[in-house]
Amino acid sequence: MDSIKLILKKGYGPSSSHTLGPHKASTIFHQRNPKAAKYRVTLYGSLAATGKGHRTDVAIQAAADPIPVEIIWRADIVPTFHTNGMFFEAIDNNGMVSDSWTIYSVGGGLLANEESPLEEKTVYKHSHITEILDYIEKNGLTFWEYVAMHEEKDIWDYLRDMWETMQKTIEEGINAEGVIPGGLHLRSKARQYYVRASSYKPSLQSRCLVIAYALATSERNAVGSTIVTAPTCGASGVLPAVLYHLKKNHGFNDTDIIRAMATAALFANVIKTNASISGAEVGCQGEVGSACVMAAVAANQLFGGSPQQIEYAAEMAMEHNLGLTCDPMCGLVQIPCIERNAMAALRALDINLYAMMSDGKHIITFDKVVETMKKTGHDLPSLYKETSMGGLALLAEK
Repeated sequence: MDSIKLILKKGYGPSSSHTLGPHKASTIFHQRNPKAAKYRVTLYGSLAATGKGHRTDVAIQAAADPIPVEIIWRADIVPTFHTNGMFFEAIDNNGMVSDSWTIYSVGGGLLANEESPLEEKTVYKHSHITEILDYIEKNGLTFWEYVAMHEEKDIWDYLRDMWETMQKTIEEGINAEGVIPGGLHLRSKARQYYVRASSYKPSLQSRCLVIAYALATSERNAVGSTIVTAPTCGASGVLPAVLYHLKKNHGFNDTDIIRAMATAALFANVIKTNASISGAEVGCQGEVGSACVMAAVAANQLFGGSPQQIEYAAEMAMEHNLGLTCDPMCGLVQIPCIERNAMAALRALDINLYAMMSDGKHIITFDKVVETMKKTGHDLPSLYKETSMGGLALLAEK
């Protein structure tokens, strides 16, 4: 299992798999072929089906600049390895192909191909929460201490930087107004919700603020601003909303929050390793479902949950997001994505409460529900996995 730095990282919206991944791939190919006359990039599967809405072509061209790029959209071809396939070709001055490369954007901005996953290295000795839970119990550790044992020494500075970025994004989002670009004419609502929250009694006000915080990040993601993947761009509003709420409304300090982020990323890392965080591969259960896990885990640790209660919170968060489809209207990370982030943030806080009231004992383990999520995702028809060919996406045609 690789570093949690691949789970929490700075990026820009609207999509980690459709924007960050292709931009990174284009950068690599451009560095390999800096003297090409032009590039030809064929996009396959989900990447082609919703690439225009996700600005995939813009991301690829930006990384290749000043060399021109010809984009070929082949949504009708779905590669076996992963639906988000890309075939790069470098064309010389004689019109001949001088180099080619097949690569896949597998979620969270990460790249992989048939030979080997890029950037993947073994940082953790365990890859399942059951194993990790057994290890920390035997050694009297917490989850965040387990993370510290395996990561580089700069991990706390790194996470602090991610946390500062999360807060900045929320604060920008709750002050932003206007129409979100893309053609749906959707207005930013975070500021409106933030202002209206003040009129409610304290018991409701805090929940209304959580909604505003989640909308703030998700709307910033939709306009292409800087966000922190948690674990993806499309699900980036859930964890920051919960953490920001717990800091502002419950007084948790930054050190405790950063430790909670480490634990949250550890659980997401297990999901990425044993299932997927790619909406194009397993539906939104892999994105918002995983983000809900991260937020529930972080909240439970902050409120003093035992390792068993934390694992229970994670299991519930994924279990109750099983089967969540990815069917964005017009291929944009707006409807239902923005609202979904807010609902997942509220759900994570409710799950934390449920887990805290328990003794941590339950029948289904987190690892088993992750395995179930993977199988469920593979059983979902492709039209419900980020292709904008089914579900709510069809409403855009009416």
